[in-house]
Amino acid sequence: MSIFRFLMLLSLVVWVGGVIFFAFVVAPAVFHPGVLPSRQLAGAVVSRSLGILHWMGLVCGVVFLITSVIESQIINGVPSLFSTRNLLVCAMILLTLISMFAISTRMLELRNQMVFIDSVPHDDARRVEFNRLHIWSTRLESTVLLLGLAVIFLTSRRLS
Repeated sequence: MSIFRFLMLLSLVVWVGGVIFFAFVVAPAVFHPGVLPSRQLAGAVVSRSLGILHWMGLVCGVVFLITSVIESQIINGVPSLFSTRNLLVCAMILLTLISMFAISTRMLELRNQMVFIDSVPHDDARRVEFNRLHIWSTRLESTVLLLGLAVIFLTSRRLS
């Protein structure tokens, strides 16, 4: 049973830790003046990093759900897919999928159309849409982080 708890916790640590590292280290560092030669390059680094983070999150979410159901089967004798923590992880997965396939994909299309975003006027429809999508991307990632912290709390409370 301890291997399932370990995998549950590891998947949470990787996913939530990755989101924290991305939000508070990677993105601010690459957009800091003088770190990279252009904001365009910084955007490419952030976009690629976020794509990797999303795939890691999906894998971690699936690992968490599988090990959580197995662990509840062992402890309670009944698999529990619909526990609060599992439902929160399902919401995290759903938000990650929306961010990946709806928001990030469209942002990449817009970036490719504009070529150099900083040279496009602020009132250009593509830049306005890009900025709107960026706000939604940030909101989704923040929500995934908050839900992840709640899952960590619920999981740690259950383990004690």
